[in-house]
Amino acid sequence: MAARLAVRTSATLLLAALNAPLHAEAPETLSGTLSLSGAWALYPMAVRWGEEFHKLHPGVQFDTSAGGAGKGMTDVLTGAVDVGLVSREVVEAEVAKGALPFAVAKDAVIPMVNARNPMLAELRSKGVKREALQGIWLTGEVKTWGQAAGTSDRTPIRVYTRSDACGAAQTWAAYFGKNQEDLKGIGVYGDPGLGEAVRRDAFGIGYNNVNYAYDAKTGVPVAGLAVLPLDVNGNGVLDPAENFYATQRELMDAISRGVFPSPPARDLSFVTTGTPTNPLAVAFLRWVLTDGQRFVEESGYIPVAKDRLEAGLAKLAPPAAR
Repeated sequence: MAARLAVRTSATLLLAALNAPLHAEAPETLSGTLSLSGAWALYPMAVRWGEEFHKLHPGVQFDTSAGGAGKGMTDVLTGAVDVGLVSREVVEAEVAKGALPFAVAKDAVIPMVNARNPMLAELRSKGVKREALQGIWLTGEVKTWGQAAGTSDRTPIRVYTRSDACGAAQTWAAYFGKNQEDLKGIGVYGDPGLGEAVRRDAFGIGYNNVNYAYDAKTGVPVAGLAVLPLDVNGNGVLDPAENFYATQRELMDAISRGVFPSPPARDLSFVTTGTPTNPLAVAFLRWVLTDGQRFVEESGYIPVAKDRLEAGLAKLAPPAAR
């Protein structure tokens, strides 16, 4: 009886140790500043994580800035920041330079039009086929809103794209099997800038990361903008199973279930140069991949698959090596 009790007690203590929150290791020992730079898509989530981590470790400060995935990758590879925020696939050339990605959340890039678009009712009932979007951004063959909506309307389409090297543009181009430089349109800097350009132009079309397309407080599209629904199956009708754009929550659910295409749905990553050895960076990354995941959905993002999180944890230096 005593032996069984001892074994049971040991097992209970071991289980408790394994389930203990990671930040309970030695919170008073964590101090310093972590710098992060990059994708507009990941910027709000990175700021939220920084705020929550600071609550647990008041001695830790964060210097977080946006500027596009390209800037984030350049900054981390040159040592200008500790962590790059990247909203696209990391290419082989970047891996060869030491880029090490950690998938931390998921979202999507979606097409946006002005809420006063003359064909908005038609577009919402039919959706827009991938081929029509290719004609708008790649070949230039789709020049009017009537062509896009399947009507005789001759109102010209004014096309906007991103001027900065960014994950949103690369991901949107990847939807067509192309790269950012293949996209046509008036170049505008940053997610907020592109959204504002379309909001001011009744005949404009652009694309935004989900968190810049929807109002964070109301969960509906930003005032003056409308999400352009995708006719995923190409049958010329927006079927009920394809109609999930009214609120951000509906769209997030569709992305999570895999019914929204990928791309333009994609993983968002923190990137370091090689395996991080800075104890503060390691502790923060480990927290983001575990305890920090509870803030993902409430911040307007989709959690990445468990195996992706576990793969990220496996890339980190073990506690004994820090």
